[in-house]
Amino acid sequence: LRSRLRVFSPLLVVVFFMLLVLFLGDPSRVFRHHGDWLGGGLLAANMVIALGCAALVWARRDLSLTTLRVIELLLFGVAAAVFARQRYAALTHGADGPWEGPGQRDMFLLQMTLINNSLWNFAIICYGVFIPNTWRRCVLVVAVLALAPVTITLLAGLGEPAVGRQLGFLLSVTALGLLVSLALAVFGSFKISTLQGEALAARQLGQYVLKQRLGAGAMGEVYLAEHRLLKRPCAVKLIHAENAGDAAVLRRFEREVRATAQLTHPNTVEIYDYGHAEDGTFYYVMEYLPGLDLDDLVRRYGPVPPARVVHFLRQLCGALQEAHAAGLVHRDIKPGNVLVCRHGGLHDVAKLLDFGLVRAAGAGDDPTRLTAWGAVLGTPAYMAPEQARRAEAADARSDLYSLGALGYFLLAGRPPFQGGTALDVMLAHVQEPVPPLANAPTDLEAVLRRCLAKAPANRFPDAGSLDEALAGCMCAGEWTEARARAWWQEYRPPSPGSLDSAPSEGVQ
Repeated sequence: LRSRLRVFSPLLVVVFFMLLVLFLGDPSRVFRHHGDWLGGGLLAANMVIALGCAALVWARRDLSLTTLRVIELLLFGVAAAVFARQRYAALTHGADGPWEGPGQRDMFLLQMTLINNSLWNFAIICYGVFIPNTWRRCVLVVAVLALAPVTITLLAGLGEPAVGRQLGFLLSVTALGLLVSLALAVFGSFKISTLQGEALAARQLGQYVLKQRLGAGAMGEVYLAEHRLLKRPCAVKLIHAENAGDAAVLRRFEREVRATAQLTHPNTVEIYDYGHAEDGTFYYVMEYLPGLDLDDLVRRYGPVPPARVVHFLRQLCGALQEAHAAGLVHRDIKPGNVLVCRHGGLHDVAKLLDFGLVRAAGAGDDPTRLTAWGAVLGTPAYMAPEQARRAEAADARSDLYSLGALGYFLLAGRPPFQGGTALDVMLAHVQEPVPPLANAPTDLEAVLRRCLAKAPANRFPDAGSLDEALAGCMCAGEWTEARARAWWQEYRPPSPGSLDSAPSEGVQ
């Protein structure tokens, strides 16, 4: 975005300068005739603003993405203001005369409309070509730019009879040019974005060659990659381009890597490497796990048998036991963050993913923490009551609550509480009793209900205690490796589209 603005901002300054020269030095006085000194002053002031923006983007100091987006909107905003003022003045003051013949006024209004149309077409096409965007955001912005000249022409036609007499023709000429410009801008934005994605997928990060995109989550994108020398498949997670200039997001991304890299439990995703690309992109490399997450598992195949639920939960207890012993609280345990795969010759291996919201236990008063005091972090459907009230209150027992909600989801095919909004769901976790589970073993339901106790003191004290309780259930041990292998051979589930968490439910 910054490199594009470095090209567009001087170009806009040149356009403003040429318009100012035409306004002040036109010997035929045509441009001064259809304008006024207020418009000339606006033109000069906006040229100074564009010069300031150009100096800012060419300066050596770092600029955040938010600052660059403000500069982007400012540049196109001042351009729209100048073009709008010029159009309105041309269609109103410019129609006053005097005129040498009966058709000269109509010809003058048409000429001024065509000249102004070229300026709006310039702005629209430049936005599509110069500003990196999704095609949807491009459509939104250029549509606003296209509506402005049409609206001004309508207003001028209502107030000026000479414009009103040929309003239909002026609107038709304007709309035709704008439609072409809109099509070029949206197509250009889409094509450039597509080519950038293909270039990214084909590039190399350190020793890793990106093969194809697997999916995207709340913080970054995940690509299937291969180590250049070892030829080992792996998954590379990149930070979103939209967040590349956000220092807080970068710190959170690095914290996720450091936190996950400390953990060595076989049911926690393994981190191989991390670093920065030449363009500043932060990435880390983790093991590639072809399988599907628990959300996809239930959506595709329905509720999970109790013995298999215990099998999954006990593996996750082991992963959490290590994390909690290291002083780390996950804070976002949910079906989308647990991947089930075939790994090391075993079937139904559960892997805990996405430590993006992890924080050290007891770090609530740390002045360097990334979570603002009172912020809500996590996924409402699986969030402990104390976490819903205040993110800093979450501890290891909050993860056990989320794990209980995950077990409920696997058995019932839905989370324990549902509602119209995220706030409704969080309030239900705080206030409402847990709905009964139909056709669930009594002992397993009792274990899950203790996990889902409103007060942390009434839950299991740690993941090890929960694991022992699950091992004591009558169905524990019934889901064997042979049954798991038979399930995978029968259903052959597809590999996931993403190794990252689903961002749609998260509250940040």
